[in-house]
Amino acid sequence: MKVHLTNLGCRLNQAEIDNLARDFLQRGDEIVEASAKADLMVVNTCAVTREAERSSRQVIYRLHRANLGAQIAITGCYASLNTAEGAALPGVTHVVGNDVKDNLVSIVTGQALDKVEVYDAEPFEREKHPGIQGRTRAFVKVQDGCDRHCSFCVTRLARGKGRSRDLIEIVQEVQKLHSAGYQECVLTGVHLGSYGQDLGHSTGLYELVKALLNETDVPRIRLSSLEPWGLAPGFFRLWDSPRLCPHLHLPLQSGCDATLRRMIRRTSQREFRAVVESAREAIPDVAIATDVIVGFPGETDAEFAISRDFIEAMDFADMHVFRFSVRPGTAAARLLNPVNDSVKQWRSDKLQELSHAAHDRYARRFVGMSLPVLWEGVSGATEHGFVNAGFTPNHLRVQCVYGDVLTNNILLAHLLQYDTEQAIMQGALC
Repeated sequence: MKVHLTNLGCRLNQAEIDNLARDFLQRGDEIVEASAKADLMVVNTCAVTREAERSSRQVIYRLHRANLGAQIAITGCYASLNTAEGAALPGVTHVVGNDVKDNLVSIVTGQALDKVEVYDAEPFEREKHPGIQGRTRAFVKVQDGCDRHCSFCVTRLARGKGRSRDLIEIVQEVQKLHSAGYQECVLTGVHLGSYGQDLGHSTGLYELVKALLNETDVPRIRLSSLEPWGLAPGFFRLWDSPRLCPHLHLPLQSGCDATLRRMIRRTSQREFRAVVESAREAIPDVAIATDVIVGFPGETDAEFAISRDFIEAMDFADMHVFRFSVRPGTAAARLLNPVNDSVKQWRSDKLQELSHAAHDRYARRFVGMSLPVLWEGVSGATEHGFVNAGFTPNHLRVQCVYGDVLTNNILLAHLLQYDTEQAIMQGALC
């Protein structure tokens, strides 16, 4: 059977779609890049915002138009929260909830999948399967679900309570991913910082990262989004190892304490600042990124101004700005005093300006330096060679023209200049 895989949303979704690809390949199925060639199309959907839900539906419509005869199986948060609506979309034959996503291949094919030890069959001719993403960087799901109750978050409703994977199983997977050729592993989860707490380990994430550093050889380990609370004492000292990428994504959501209280966030200006200062003190040149929501119900002009000033003072290396959208079933959906869409857009634009300026300042600090780059692909060619692109440990995107394809190599590059328009560093191999 020929299978086309499509993914929307977060890095956790990416880790899951990669796992599904391996399950299909184990069965002997073929992963195809072109949807028109597929017998089955699998869509891992997202529902974090109304726009994400709309995008999920649009992808399903587009895939069906491209291949009227193929079955479509949908999973992910949109599928879990809108089962009946998803089942009614054209071409959809299976709706697989997040709670049984790990069994999607068996559910769709009607055949039990004999689980084998992770990557026993690697490298399974990876280059012949271009539909599998992350051939240089692997996303490793270490936990799912969340026990917190942020008032805006629909992900908790779609994914349930926090559940952690066994530490030994994760260590084995990361080592085998490296043996298969991956140079970087990104640890992902809905609430990554809570890893191990459901198993009775209050310092679970600290212990997991320490075990990965001690018991695997993968050159790079990166953490995905990490809530800025509950981290073990001395957590940032783990970055004494150069294998741990100096790149943290700490979601803030608002820089105003009053708004944070309505969001039921477990942080404040003072607490968040303390986490950022601790990280910067322990990790030289760390890139700290964040998420911010504008237009949360009741956010006044004064509250937004407080939030904006705090965000500017934090001097983030990068920032994702979201306009609040009502998610059915969340506490925020019942809050009064909604913010006008045009006001949300204006506030979003203002924070985007701050974000671009902050990223430019951070990136320019490294012009003239030499940093290791994991080259992840080729974006074109010139008369002088291939246009290779990749990322530094602190997540600066680098482009280099070279006479050969550098993909999946970590090589030192001299950073020559920063292109503000494309948000990319121009470099040359050392």
